[in-house]
Amino acid sequence: MSTKIALVTGANKGLGRETARRLAATGMTVLIGARDRTRGAAAAAELAVDGMDVRFVPLDVTDADSVKAAAAYIQETFGKLDVLVNNAGISVENRTPVTEVTADLMRRTFETNVFGVVTVTNTMLPLLRESESAGVVNVSSMLGSLALSADPEGPFAQWPGAFLLAYNSSKTALNALTVMWANVLRAEGIKVNSADPGYVATDLNHHSGSATVEQGAEAIVALATLGVDGPTGTFQGNESQRPW
Repeated sequence: MSTKIALVTGANKGLGRETARRLAATGMTVLIGARDRTRGAAAAAELAVDGMDVRFVPLDVTDADSVKAAAAYIQETFGKLDVLVNNAGISVENRTPVTEVTADLMRRTFETNVFGVVTVTNTMLPLLRESESAGVVNVSSMLGSLALSADPEGPFAQWPGAFLLAYNSSKTALNALTVMWANVLRAEGIKVNSADPGYVATDLNHHSGSATVEQGAEAIVALATLGVDGPTGTFQGNESQRPW
């Protein structure tokens, strides 16, 4: 099969939906992974226009059985996976002060943003290995950058909107996953990178972001469409590399 197959998690709305649309426009067959069957199927139907091949796959990243079922469908239907975009993510702090964030809130955040990514990536790895040039894109955030957060004169040390203990640390952990997977899978030709979409107006931040989903998807799509000689183990935003 020459057509590239891409799976985008959390793709029924926002950044995930726009990423799916952009990848489908390049000629890829794009699988929209979403927990909500109604919304996922509707998004796929809306995007499957002008000859674009977009399909819905039920997928809850926090449910191992759901992830295995999605992998089985991809295996049976396509026999491979060329691009995995780990986009599904949550933020549930609602401006809870850093010193009042509970362990339970941390667990809820990490369940999707970190553990879900591990479950999906490891489950899809055999399918990625069937690709001639596979790539994984983890949708991260500049808020996960330790270098930027550690600068006492920097914006993240002074802006209350950046004080999100659970969310920020989950993205830092996600970046660590990116580096480890990139190192281990480099010899197999599987590229793993983190993308920073910027401060995008989505449901995640109650549409307070300054960038559009179209702008935010640019970095994700760029990493998802890398050539064989493209980089791995990087953290990139639109047209520039981000500090870890």
